[in-house]
Amino acid sequence: MSRRWLDPSLLLVCVLSLLLGGLVYAAQQPVWAALIWAGGSALMAVVLAVEMVQRLARREAGIDLIALMSIGAALALEQLLVGAVVALMLATGRALETLSLRHAERELRALIDRAPQRAWIQEQEGLREVPVDAVRAGHRVLVRLGEIVPVDGYLQSEQATLDEAALTGESLPVTRHAGEPVASGVTNTGAPLLLLATRTAAQSTYAGIVRLAEAARQSRAPFVRLADRYALALIPLTLLMAALAWWASGDVQRVLAVLVVATPCPLILAVPIAIISGISRAARRNILVRDGEVLEALAGVRQVFLDKTGTLTSGHAQLQSIEVRGQGAPLQMLQLAASLAQSSTHPIAQAIVHAARLRNVTLTAAQQVEESPGQGLAGVVHGKAVRLGALAYVQQEKDDGHWAQERLQQLDYLANSGSFVAVDGELKAVLRLADDLRRETPQTLRRLRARGIDKVVMLTGDRPETAEMVALAAGIDELRSGLSPEDKIRLVQEGCRTAPSLMVGDGINDAPALAAADVGVAMGASGVTASAQAAGVVLLVDRLDRLVEALDIARHAVYIARQGVWVGMSLSLLAMVVAAAGYLPALLGAVLQEGIDLLIIVNALRALGPLTARQRSGLAVEDLDRLQDEHRQLDGLLTELSQMACDFAKRPIEQARADLGRLVTGLHDLLERHERDDERRLYPLLSRFMPGEDPLSAMSHTHREIFRLIHLLSCMNHDFSQAAASPSADDIQHQLIRLDTLAKLHFDQEEALYRYLDQR
Repeated sequence: MSRRWLDPSLLLVCVLSLLLGGLVYAAQQPVWAALIWAGGSALMAVVLAVEMVQRLARREAGIDLIALMSIGAALALEQLLVGAVVALMLATGRALETLSLRHAERELRALIDRAPQRAWIQEQEGLREVPVDAVRAGHRVLVRLGEIVPVDGYLQSEQATLDEAALTGESLPVTRHAGEPVASGVTNTGAPLLLLATRTAAQSTYAGIVRLAEAARQSRAPFVRLADRYALALIPLTLLMAALAWWASGDVQRVLAVLVVATPCPLILAVPIAIISGISRAARRNILVRDGEVLEALAGVRQVFLDKTGTLTSGHAQLQSIEVRGQGAPLQMLQLAASLAQSSTHPIAQAIVHAARLRNVTLTAAQQVEESPGQGLAGVVHGKAVRLGALAYVQQEKDDGHWAQERLQQLDYLANSGSFVAVDGELKAVLRLADDLRRETPQTLRRLRARGIDKVVMLTGDRPETAEMVALAAGIDELRSGLSPEDKIRLVQEGCRTAPSLMVGDGINDAPALAAADVGVAMGASGVTASAQAAGVVLLVDRLDRLVEALDIARHAVYIARQGVWVGMSLSLLAMVVAAAGYLPALLGAVLQEGIDLLIIVNALRALGPLTARQRSGLAVEDLDRLQDEHRQLDGLLTELSQMACDFAKRPIEQARADLGRLVTGLHDLLERHERDDERRLYPLLSRFMPGEDPLSAMSHTHREIFRLIHLLSCMNHDFSQAAASPSADDIQHQLIRLDTLAKLHFDQEEALYRYLDQR
């Protein structure tokens, strides 16, 4: 019988044995009472003896040896009630310990469930659906839109658009061309493709990842109970004290008394209760900790490995900026592009549509839409012919003054993706997209270092240019890019040999590394994934800062467990001295031991933390939501400001005057009003709940500088609108650049503050 069912059964038997024996004894039947008590004690002794033999066979010493000796001594000396009480104490401790292990290891079912079960083979007679195991090298496999590539092979279609995030961590879809290798496990996000299989499903990349995850998990050292670590010192001390008591007094009952009070219930109880309490506390914060082993290992972590996509970043492409060529408003270009993009399910198209909706841009249905997989979209919006996508697909006129090439170079510098927009055959704009860094990421890494984490390493399959930008923004200590799943496992295993290490990830490609680490943490808010199954900790809320909470909870719980061990065993040692001196009979010692156990239980329950939810900073949820909504409403104005900061001096004079006047009006009516409202209402409120006399002085100074720059631009706009004695366009653009830079930095700081306050 497994421990899962054995320990609750033992507890039930011991409780019934003690109670039934007591009732029979009260009925003037001492012989039957003794037999009942002896039966419960003997059953516990047999279980302990079997487990002890198994431990000795593995060359391990368990703290349960003292408990076995105490029950054996009680039976030998016919102190059967004492034996029953000791058996109950042990059964209670074992049952509580079993509760901490209820979150048993699960098989990596998500990997298996995601793996394709069927495949389409193209033959001379047509398409034939077969089990995926029937696919052989040389077969031509058809993969339709949204399907997972079942086997490794070479692309035979002219091109294909693939989502490779599951294997490489790259969040943006990639385009593969005829003849390029395609790995199993990636998703087809474009037109149906033909693949020439080079391996069977069992030999392919995806199946290999499953095997790597299982092998990495099996290579981890088995869990050793915290209580057992004290056994080597406690067992010989107990035996020595019992022997001295017997030798000095000649009373064998003192041996039993010493053994009873030495019964390691504080060890057996303190650890599992504190650990269970820590797990429960973590669950209240939407942090799933698999078992006590994981919690204890988490408390000792000194090194953190982090995946990039979906962990440090959001995992989804987001619009960064709109850069317009020549005349045209950025939001107008976004409206045309998003109206056309509505017709596509491509992730980039959906990101553009999402950005337009966030900025409250009104979209209309496009007409005559044509989609070229991997290239872009073409259609008619408001009577204008609009093309959206790759430069080669969009560009029809070649003489663009090198504007397009400059934009491509800038995208390469920033390691971003871009979709170009052409209207009526003329290249008009580029939409720059990237996988944004999570706003809480830099603060989370700083908080980890403040808690003694020695090194933070980023592991990613992404290209070095993209990874470097994320690493610099996040504050990573060490970057490793261009990694395969095998490389990640190797680096994590090497790290575990130097310091207790934690790995955080969210993709299928992260599952083997999560299993190989001392502690694997999965970002599992989007659902049960392979990484969640391989991990010991799952952050059910899609927020990286919960990692710090998990670390704090684990350390607090383990500290309380160890505190309970030392306090409980200190009291037990004191009781052993009194029992050895003959002042503490065995039965009274068992009752005293129960009192010590109760004290330890109460102490261990402190690991639950506060029973009520943590109080907020004083801002209601609706206030925070309103403030963040106001920031989103300013996106359009800030986009216009950013565009003018890039090209104001190049605009025709009349257009520049009109654009500047419109911008200044928006700055006064929207940005300045918002910041003054923050200064009057929000900052005084926040200051009450933050340390220091004036904790927001730096941000208030930024407000004043924003007000000054808006006033300066207003004055310059007044003069610029006059034909004579106006400032130069270059001077105005310099001020626009200053305001754009300051506003972006300030908004990022405020967003980080809101994120910190909104600890939901």
